[in-house]
Amino acid sequence: MDKILIEGGRRLVGEVQVSGAKNAVLPLMAASLLVDGWMTITNVPQLKDIDTFKILLRHLGCEIEADIPAGILKIRASEVKDAAAPYELVKTMRASVLVLGPLVARFKKARVSLPGGCAIGARPINLHLMGLKKMGASVTIEHGYVTVEAKKLKGAKIYFDTNTVTGTENLMLAAVCADGVTTLENAALEPEVVCLAETLNKMGARITGAGTDTITIEGVSEAELKPAFVRVIPDRIEAGTFMAAAAMTKGNVLIKDCPFRSLEALTVKLREAGTEVAEEEDGVRVTGDYPIRSVDVKTLPYPGFPTDMQAQIMAMMAVGNGLSVITETVFENRFMHVGELKRMGADITIDGRSAVVRGVRGLSGAPLMATDLRASASLILAGLVAQGVTEVSRIYHLDRGYQKIEDKLKALGAEIQRVKA
Repeated sequence: MDKILIEGGRRLVGEVQVSGAKNAVLPLMAASLLVDGWMTITNVPQLKDIDTFKILLRHLGCEIEADIPAGILKIRASEVKDAAAPYELVKTMRASVLVLGPLVARFKKARVSLPGGCAIGARPINLHLMGLKKMGASVTIEHGYVTVEAKKLKGAKIYFDTNTVTGTENLMLAAVCADGVTTLENAALEPEVVCLAETLNKMGARITGAGTDTITIEGVSEAELKPAFVRVIPDRIEAGTFMAAAAMTKGNVLIKDCPFRSLEALTVKLREAGTEVAEEEDGVRVTGDYPIRSVDVKTLPYPGFPTDMQAQIMAMMAVGNGLSVITETVFENRFMHVGELKRMGADITIDGRSAVVRGVRGLSGAPLMATDLRASASLILAGLVAQGVTEVSRIYHLDRGYQKIEDKLKALGAEIQRVKA
């Protein structure tokens, strides 16, 4: 098992390219199940989650061709024979549930393992199933699997009680070929949802309102849907992680292909902390300065401050000048990185869903264990500014969502390497 070693104290300088967004690629891969023919997706990052989804699609009967260095993925769902997603795959990646909607839409039946909980929270799929029931599907749950059947889905008015990105995406995928009009109210606003809607429209769907809280899908016949050629949007969380890294190390980094407009909430907080963030012709330049001013942060659904940047901003506030209160409202168990940051000398106290962070003059390198994807990133950021060597183990979490982050940081001047444990 690999681990990452970091010798802190290096200022990050240079340019870094943002990869395609994992959370945009996976729904696009699921969309390929709706059509007979080759779907082409470009700007695909090299990530473990994408490899897992490819295994799932192949299990269902899809043909897949991948040019990994070029970031090109081709999928053909012409020979799908099995509409079941087994536990062995779903348990490793919750986004596997995204096959539920398109399988029911095209093949009239789907059997998917219930994903259960995960390290950062429960994340149930009850809203997905509620929406499918409203569209006329029968839903049966037994032996840890959910079976959904519908001879023909019907358009429906669906209201989400809480924000759900995958729920919005799953029901949008299901509604594309439904009879009549489906309306999703209190829908997720995330850029990844917009990317999926735009792709489905390229394929022949009729979707309006993506990016607002009301999405309308006018059902079309299966014959009207065709494969599409689509480029994945840049990963806003990867970009945000590099923004925080530049800020923390007093760096000067140009982040190329940075989705600046979707990072407004983070940008506001970085500027409040004393970081200079400037949009340039070919990217966003982030220039850090000391002392880092402590700021309060509250995570919210998009366009609020992203929960996927909470751990990274906490690492930054750990070396801030003052007191910061970081409140997590999206997931109930997303402070597991706190214990590891405290091993480095951070002064953090958890109070319910808030973490009180008192900035310290410096962190010290230590052996650390990653607990989830974004926690991994926060520990690496802390290691960049810590005195001595930081050793981060269980980095398979990191490989789920960051493409060769150690190589990108090394190119900016970080003393970082991946080694075999």
